[in-house]
Amino acid sequence: MQKYAPIGIFDSGYGGLTVMKEIVKVIPNYDFLYMGDNARSPYGPRSFETVYKYTLQAVEWLFDKGCHLIILACNTSSAKALRTIQQKDLSLFETEKRVLGVIRPVTECVDKFTRSKHVGVLGTIGTIASQSYLIEINKFFPEISVVQEACPIWVPLVETGEYDSPGADFFIKKHLDNIINNDPLIDTIILGCTHYPLLIKKIRKFLPSNILLISQGEIVSQSLVNYLERHPEIENNCSKTGRYSFYSTDSAEIFNKNASIFFDRPITAEQVRMS
Repeated sequence: MQKYAPIGIFDSGYGGLTVMKEIVKVIPNYDFLYMGDNARSPYGPRSFETVYKYTLQAVEWLFDKGCHLIILACNTSSAKALRTIQQKDLSLFETEKRVLGVIRPVTECVDKFTRSKHVGVLGTIGTIASQSYLIEINKFFPEISVVQEACPIWVPLVETGEYDSPGADFFIKKHLDNIINNDPLIDTIILGCTHYPLLIKKIRKFLPSNILLISQGEIVSQSLVNYLERHPEIENNCSKTGRYSFYSTDSAEIFNKNASIFFDRPITAEQVRMS
C-alpha cells in the first residue's frame, strides 16, 4: 500500500479553498491536506519577514504530515515567501519535495486574455506592495501595461460574511473605479487574492461588461495537472485515495462553519497550533 502523501494546500485563511475546490474537480482521486493559518490571518498587511516566517512554519508542518508537494494557495505567501523558500530552504529537506505558488501560473498565460495589452491586478496590500504580478507579467510579456490596486477591506468583507451585503458595495465600487480611472484601456483584471471569487457577483455589478475577470482557481488547477505530467518523480509520490483533510490554527468549529462557503461542501477540520 502506498504511503499517505497528500498534496498540501496552504493559505492564511479560507481563500485557498477556492483554489482547492477547482483542483479537486480535475484530480479528485488524489489525497489533499489543507491548512489555514486563521489564527494569524490576514497576512496582507504583515511584513515580508513575518509572512516568510509563518509560511515556512506551515511548509515544514505540511512536509512533516507527509506532503511531497505543497501549493501556496495564498497570493501574499506566494509573493513574499515562495522565492526564498524555494531558493534557501528546500535544499534542507528531502530532494523530492516541492513548493509552488499561485502567481506564476496566471502571469505566464495572461497574454491569452488581454487584447488591449492593458491589465489590472486587484490584491491585498502585501501582494500589491511586493510588485510580484507586475514583475512576473513584465518578465513574460514586457509589452503588457499593468496597473495595480490594493483592496485592504475586501478580505475582511469575505471572512466576516459581509461579501454579499449592501455595505460591501461602497468598498468594491471604490477600488474598481480607482483601477479603471488609472488606466481606462484595461480590458482584463486579475483577481490577485483567493478570497475574491466570493466577490465576483458584486464586482460584476460595478465593472464594465467589456472587462474580463480572471480568477486563479481554474488556471492554477490546470497548471498543477500539467506540472504533475511533466514531473513523474513528484506525481508518483502523491497518494491517491481521494482523502481530503483540513486543519486550522484557529477554532476548528469556526473553520467548519465558514469554510463550506468557500469549498461548496461540508468540512470537518482539526485545530493545529503554530508557535
